[in-house]
This record gives sequence, structure tokens and C-alpha cells, in this order.
Amino acid sequence: MKISLGADHGAFELKEAIKKHLEKKGIEYTDHGCYSKESVDYPKYAYKAAKDVADGNCDFGIICCTTGLGVSMAANKVKGVRAAVCTSNHLAEMTRRHNNANVICMGQAVVTPEQACEMVDIFLSTEFEGGRHQRRVSQLTDIENGCIEV
Repeated sequence: MKISLGADHGAFELKEAIKKHLEKKGIEYTDHGCYSKESVDYPKYAYKAAKDVADGNCDFGIICCTTGLGVSMAANKVKGVRAAVCTSNHLAEMTRRHNNANVICMGQAVVTPEQACEMVDIFLSTEFEGGRHQRRVSQLTDIENGCIEV
């Protein structure tokens, strides 16, 4: 398993905590930045991390900013990415189980590093249920391709 990481300055510390957690678990990752607390624009880092997932270079993405909202909006612009903001273990589980999310987004002002690492573990270990949920996830792709019927 390989993870694509990205964050802006508002979540640099959270990303660094997640990196240490992944290293302890022996999980490979690619860090797309940012690399300090110096102010940067979040869409660039969210895009790099999300694109790595969409291109199949990484299995999942973990992208962070102050709230998780901005990076999720940016990541969801990348075709093939299903990014979800998670603030609880339940959301981390359900977005994998029902939505087959491939990117988890979190905010440094919203969750502690400990909470984030726990959500990462849940997100990475939860399988997609498929079944009726597959039909719905397929409709997300239809929307992305501009061909959904209402």
C-alpha cells in the first residue's frame, strides 16, 4: 500500500504527525508538501496528492489544511478522486464502506494528531461494501463525466 500526502501551511504539523504514524506502521508514502509553516496555496498541494491517487501511483490519499474543507474541494476536482472531509472515526469508516472514498481530508484546527492517526487507520483498513453502494458510486462517475440522468 502506498499513500499520497499533501497539506498546506495550516496543517503542516498534522501532516508531519501522520507521516510519523505511517512510518511506524511501515506504510510507504509520497509527501507532496508543503514542507514548512510558510504560507502557501492549498489547491496546489491538494492537486498533487490527489493526482497521484487518480493516476494509480498511490492507493489512497491523505490531504490536510486548517479545516480539511479547502483541500477536499480541490481534490474532488481531480477526475477519479472521491475525497471526503472526516472529523470522526465513524465518518472515516463510512466514507470507505459506502462511498469508496480514496482520499481522506482532515483539518489541523478540527482534529488532534491522535484523532487523525486513528481515522487514518480506520480509513485504510475499511473495505468498500459494494452492492447497492456500487451503483451510487458509479453515479458519481456519471456526474463527473457529465452524463447522469435524473
